[in-house]
Amino acid sequence: MRVLTSEKIQMNASENIHPKRKRRRALSDVGVWVASVIVFIFILCALLPGWIAPYGPTELFQDRTLQSPSLSHWMGTDHYGRDVLTMVIHGARDSLVIGFAAVAIGLFAGGLVGAIAGYAGGVIEGVLMRLIDILMAIPGVLLALVIALALGPSLQNLILAIAIAAIPGYARVIRGQVKSTKQRPYITASRAIGLNPIRTFKRHIMPNVYAPILVMATVGVGSSLLVGAGLSFLGLGVIKEIPDWGTLLSQGRNYLTVAWWTVTFPGLAITLFVLSINIVGDYLRDRLDPRRSI
Repeated sequence: MRVLTSEKIQMNASENIHPKRKRRRALSDVGVWVASVIVFIFILCALLPGWIAPYGPTELFQDRTLQSPSLSHWMGTDHYGRDVLTMVIHGARDSLVIGFAAVAIGLFAGGLVGAIAGYAGGVIEGVLMRLIDILMAIPGVLLALVIALALGPSLQNLILAIAIAAIPGYARVIRGQVKSTKQRPYITASRAIGLNPIRTFKRHIMPNVYAPILVMATVGVGSSLLVGAGLSFLGLGVIKEIPDWGTLLSQGRNYLTVAWWTVTFPGLAITLFVLSINIVGDYLRDRLDPRRSI
């Protein structure tokens, strides 16, 4: 009579689970590759719109206003007679600038506050985190809306409003990471023997914070772009001859019943980009966080 030990049972179980896990990982990798390609295409459109768009952004076809999608206009034309595909491609520049710039500013400011609070501790941490708590008591979208209203409609003001609204969330995450890393034995030992605090922070604490920063930045771009599109839709965004995606939605909403394509394709661009960059962010989180790889 054969007796199965616990080790053999675990080995048999892992052999049965492994193929399923392998298939899930393969499907996940395919999804990430597709999402990465979509994000890359949008970034390419933002960098080289004149090379990719079929027409110029100011070119009007006044005899083809509100024309449905066709071979000459793949996404149709709007009420001005502009090619919608051209406007979506050119609108990618300001839309992506809003997303990436707001994250860069918000993450720098929030990360700085969170790092100082987590590493200094004591009274400094208490004061800084109480200020962050006050900002967090206000919903992020509402805070961005109020700041955008106060500053007035422009690309720079829109970016600044979204960045300020994002600071509290970044600050709390970075503070938690720094605080937990600071309590590790080798950090405590380095402080006990009198090593330079700045050197200790740069060499031993910062490398442990890079991973969550990268994940937050990736996911934050999509969130910032969504908020920016919403504020632009309300008329608080970019005032330019070449509108961003949110402004395109705002301009096309009055023609939704007779020309669905004027709203559908800018909305689809927003959805595709945000969904794709969130998939990339989730993948990075799973890869960089060892607790989620089990």
